[in-house]
Order: sequence, then structure tokens, then C-alpha cells
Amino acid sequence: MKRLVLCALVALCIAPDAFGWGQKGHDVVACIAECHLSRRAARRVTRALEGHSPVYYANWMDNASHTPEYAYSSTWHYANIDEGYTYETMPRNEAGDIVTALHDIIDDLRKGGLTPEQENIRLRMLVHLVGDLHCPMHAGHKSDLGGNTVSVLYFDTPTKLHTIWDTQLVESAHKWSYTEWQRQIDRVTRKQEKELSDGTVEEWFAETAAICAEIYKELPEGTKLSYDHVAKYAPVIEAQLLKGGLRLARILNYIYR
Repeated sequence: MKRLVLCALVALCIAPDAFGWGQKGHDVVACIAECHLSRRAARRVTRALEGHSPVYYANWMDNASHTPEYAYSSTWHYANIDEGYTYETMPRNEAGDIVTALHDIIDDLRKGGLTPEQENIRLRMLVHLVGDLHCPMHAGHKSDLGGNTVSVLYFDTPTKLHTIWDTQLVESAHKWSYTEWQRQIDRVTRKQEKELSDGTVEEWFAETAAICAEIYKELPEGTKLSYDHVAKYAPVIEAQLLKGGLRLARILNYIYR
């Protein structure tokens, strides 16, 4: 009981920007995924979410992980990878991480036998965590809390490296709604869709970790980011959001085939 209360208090004290892409990014991932669901999967997802779309719950977990009821999931949004380590060699977080959480959730949904409420909650988590899996700073260093203590300037405004990648670069890259993001970046052929959605959760996370490692090299403490950085990283953001959406669709089509 004491441990449960302590975990809840820790989760409630975590800064909001410790999580996800921010609302826009998660909405984009969920919207792209919804556009690539099979008819059967689309019906079953809608039923499991009580008539709502994946976008409706795309950001639910960011709020839920701050509540005592779901405090256990606060470490599921990321997996810290320090310099010189990989996911395989980095000491495991005993509270869980994004890779182990995704495997457990996918297995639970695929096996079935869940109550409607259990299926609903796991599906909400899945939609969100696949988005987080593709956010570069969610593979950040443990020593700086995934870039949450790395101070930089964004258009002369003090902020943190993690925050830039969660929200600010997404908003600066394009002034689009999430549906406009989907229409503009989700223009792949069937062959491209298959190629981009191929792989395992571990392989997808390794891609994200590689991007994160480059970010640390190019944006050290005190970096002043401006228009040139937005132009440089916009294609990276577009690619990660697209991959996240296509891969979420692939997982859902597998679960509900």
C-alpha cells in the first residue's frame, strides 16, 4: 500500500512535459492510423471505444498517468537510453517502460477475454504509447530526465529540449490542424505503407533512439534554436508522425483481424 501511494505521488509530481508529442502530434498519429484500418478493425475499435475514434482518446493517457488510479503507467511513456547504451544494454526500469508496456498491451488485446472496460483502457493506452514511441526525446538520457533538464532557447525564449520536441517544433513546422497534417503527410503508396510499417516494437524504438542520439549531439545545453532548426527538423517530425500512424494501424489491424 505504501509503495502504491508513493508511486502515485511521484507520478502526480512529474512535469506535464515529461510525456508525449503534445496534443497535436498524438492527434495526427491517431488520425493517420484511423485512415489505414481495415473495415473489421475500424468497427471493432469504434465499438471498444464506445463510439469514439482513436483521436478522441489520443491524449487521454497523458492526463491519466498523473492520477492515482493510473500512476503505475507514468514510466510507460518512455525508455531512457544513456549515451553508449542501447535498449538491450541499458539497465531496466523495474516500474516498466514503453517497450515492455506496448508488448503487454498488444498481447492482452490480441488474446482477448478482457472485460469491455479493460479493453477500452488498454486501447486508449495503445493509441497514445505508439505515438510516444516515435517521439525522439522519449529515448532520452536518464541523467537529464529525457531532456527535461536541458535548457535551450527557442526563438529567444527559455525552454527545455524535451518540450521543444514534444510540442514546439510540431507547432512551428506547420500551422495545420491534425486533419490537415494527415492529408499533407499521409500520401504513401501501398508498397510504401508496407515498408514503413514493417518491423518490431524494439526496432521502431531503436530508430527513435538513433534520432535522439543525434539531437543530443546537435543541440547541447544552451543551444539557440530558430528558423533554421525548424526547417531542418520538420522533415524528421513529419516522418516520425507518419510512421507512428501507419504502425499503429498495422498493430490494430493485427489485433482485430
